[in-house]
Amino acid sequence: MQTKHQTNRIGLIEGIIVLLVMLIIMGISVIKFQISPEIPILFVILLLIVWAKARGFSWDSVNQGIINGITTGIIPMFIFILIGALISSWIAAGVIPSLMVFGFHMISAEWFLPSVFLVCTIVGTAIGSAFTVVSTIGIAFLGMGLTLGINPAMIAGAVISGAIFGDKTSPLSDSTNLASAVVGADLFSHIRNLMWSTIPALLTSLIVFFIIGRSNAQLDERVINHTVNVLSTNFNITAWAFLPILLMFLCAWGKIPAIPTLFMNIVVAVGMIYVDKPGTKIQSIVDILTNGFVSHTGNKSVDSLLTRGGIMSMMATIALIISALALGGLLMQFGVIDAVMQPLSKRLSSNGSLILAVILSGIGVNLFVGEQYLSVILPGNAFKSTFTKAGLAPVALSRALEDGGTVINYLVPWGVAAVFAANTLGVSTIHYLPFAIFSLASPVFSILSGFTGIGLKHLNKTEKAA
Repeated sequence: MQTKHQTNRIGLIEGIIVLLVMLIIMGISVIKFQISPEIPILFVILLLIVWAKARGFSWDSVNQGIINGITTGIIPMFIFILIGALISSWIAAGVIPSLMVFGFHMISAEWFLPSVFLVCTIVGTAIGSAFTVVSTIGIAFLGMGLTLGINPAMIAGAVISGAIFGDKTSPLSDSTNLASAVVGADLFSHIRNLMWSTIPALLTSLIVFFIIGRSNAQLDERVINHTVNVLSTNFNITAWAFLPILLMFLCAWGKIPAIPTLFMNIVVAVGMIYVDKPGTKIQSIVDILTNGFVSHTGNKSVDSLLTRGGIMSMMATIALIISALALGGLLMQFGVIDAVMQPLSKRLSSNGSLILAVILSGIGVNLFVGEQYLSVILPGNAFKSTFTKAGLAPVALSRALEDGGTVINYLVPWGVAAVFAANTLGVSTIHYLPFAIFSLASPVFSILSGFTGIGLKHLNKTEKAA
């Protein structure tokens, strides 16, 4: 039985026109007029449905596309709900304030940005979750950086760059496992091959953060001391605050999935609140987890930073993600993505053009679908046979998928990862984008590898015969 999008097959030119119209509408709305992405996305969905009905697609097909699209994001959205509760509980328990106070004693303003980047790469690699890095130590670093007088967009760029490096190279990362699985590559062979583009991107990021960090650092000991005093007076600053962080590392090393890890961390943080303030009412804990922590230190900068978190704080993020995923589901249901990708994958022959095409496809899926995993899955399936015919190893494809898919989602204002990072750190995607150096550099070095052949793996004789 033919599906609806098979009986109403979309041509290459028509598919390109549909995607370009969408991109122009969303791009102008978000970038030029700085409109929140929700309404432009809903407007594009409306236009897409009108076009689909004119092309003969049924309402059942429309509904199924929306359902299929949203289904891919159910687990990430549930994780976001838990992260909202985690943030507020970590602040209330003194975890994030303690990180800030200890950090002030360890990190200088002059080397703040490179230090933030390196710490986030280490933690991200250890736990394999960029979202967790951004929502925990990322918030602490943001508070420290603002106290030091550093541009918040630069801080966010350093945090996100380091978090992405860890998420990209950790064997515990969902996206890294996905990229290797899609192409049928060994996980650790995939990670080793990633280094040909990842290490140059790492070094580039580090150099840039050294340069811009030194030129923008404005150390004021009085401000720092005042901030430390405010935090110490209003929160329980103790080494025990590192207990949830240690638990997070242990869960990662034990390969415990994200959902039970977050639940355990929330429970531990709530226990720490009761230890610090034994008379705390259950209603107060529930309010903190639901509506977020409200800081009443009397210091406006500290209060604005630490008044955050809670399940409800994630609802706007989830609403945007649902809209973006629904749009992506419709594009796939109507065959628009396939109409553009399939002809492209068959017309390329040189190694450089293949790598470039995969990366551009990953970027395109991020722009039009906004979902990190699909930016790996769709180009991976489309180009897998083409890479085999060209004699390129699966790890060559999986690396291009990571460099054009995984890392780019943080640069798209309506992308799942970008929406999360922007809302969690309070810095818009457009503002931190120029400083997300690792995300910007990774595809560049991957493309250079494709055209120069440096680090580009080929099939051996046995694999070619198979």
